[in-house]
Amino acid sequence: MNIRPWAAILAAAVISFATAATAQDAPLTAAEKQAVVEQLGATLEANYVFPAKAKTITAALRQHLDKGDYDTVSDRRALARELTDDLIAASNDLHFAVGVDPEWVADYAARQDPARAAARREEERRDEARQNFGFAGLRYLDGNIAYVDLTHFADPELGYDAAAAAMRFIENGDAVIYDLRYNNGGHLEMAQLLLSQLFPADKDQELFDYYYNLDGRRVERGQWVLPALPAKRLTGKPVYVLTGSTSFSAAEWFAYTLKKLGRATLIGERTAGGAHPVDRKPIGSDFFVQVPMGQIRDPVDHGDFEGQGVVPDHPVASADALAFAHSLALADLAKADPAKRAAADWFAPLLAPRPRLSAAALRAMTGRYEGRRIDLVEGRLFYTWRERLRLALQPLGADLLAIEGVRDFRFRILRKGGKVVALERINRDGTTQSYAHLP
Repeated sequence: MNIRPWAAILAAAVISFATAATAQDAPLTAAEKQAVVEQLGATLEANYVFPAKAKTITAALRQHLDKGDYDTVSDRRALARELTDDLIAASNDLHFAVGVDPEWVADYAARQDPARAAARREEERRDEARQNFGFAGLRYLDGNIAYVDLTHFADPELGYDAAAAAMRFIENGDAVIYDLRYNNGGHLEMAQLLLSQLFPADKDQELFDYYYNLDGRRVERGQWVLPALPAKRLTGKPVYVLTGSTSFSAAEWFAYTLKKLGRATLIGERTAGGAHPVDRKPIGSDFFVQVPMGQIRDPVDHGDFEGQGVVPDHPVASADALAFAHSLALADLAKADPAKRAAADWFAPLLAPRPRLSAAALRAMTGRYEGRRIDLVEGRLFYTWRERLRLALQPLGADLLAIEGVRDFRFRILRKGGKVVALERINRDGTTQSYAHLP
């Protein structure tokens, strides 16, 4: 089931601009505005997840109409924006959106045409492929920690191969970080597939329980951990989820479910608070409304986070969440396995806030050392050896330097009486080697 992404909600507010050429240009009459409001109200009462609340929202829209709040609205695009704002204000539900798209409305009426449905599906596949089905980044962080950057949850029927590749890529990590800080939401079935990798297959585990309206009938479903996967399971490995204020819908459910089940640590900011699945319904011949038509519940308390958002375990500014999660993962791994303490200590300086050294402090590090030299070029330090191999240096502390692209050793500036006397190479295994500073 698709919990429509946040991006789609934002797009709905401006979609009429993209379809201006097909929308009717004649100014709306008072009768037409009233018809739109009445049809919108009827659609809400037939489809909104909370029928009683739908009547209250409809009454609020009629009150705006009766007060003349829409009298100065001259075109369909402006009315769509006004109605969207009023729907959200009356419901506190960010899933609501009204747009203008006569072509979509006409297509909706003709959606039973197999050829048109196939063409629409192929267009969706091409759009998803250009976005790599939401998998924006896959890599391993220092300490063998897998990292997955997900912009949205694609339809798994279209994105299964990409998801399978991602799941296989991370299966050898000692821990995994899912970055959902800027994830719009999407298909809950993709979330189900990815979440299943984090649980064993030999024990039934429900992930989501929900109901929704489908063409006038109520459907109730539960989604469980899948018994067969295209990759190894990460059972028992630490999991961290990064959240932000723009994490929305399915992204929030991914984080919320893992938190409820005690399977992940959440780091970042409170999420947007959009828990309800949505569908798009036509209003007349020009308008459409995106309406929440179901409710999802967690498998523990049977609650949700609608209008409240998901609260992280560690509240951190979203911009700093990845570094915090990386440090926490290293510390947790070291706590569970003392043999990994050395790795955590080694990588800790790389994750700490970087110092800003003065130009004078940087110049003091420059010069020739045995078989190598350090230069200051446009405010940056560079390390050169054999006269032609050069890498940038990054200060990790007053005298500690990381080397571009090198993870197995770093440098320390040695001083005596305040004067630089040597460049010390510190290897990851604890051994060292010094190169005297030459006059």
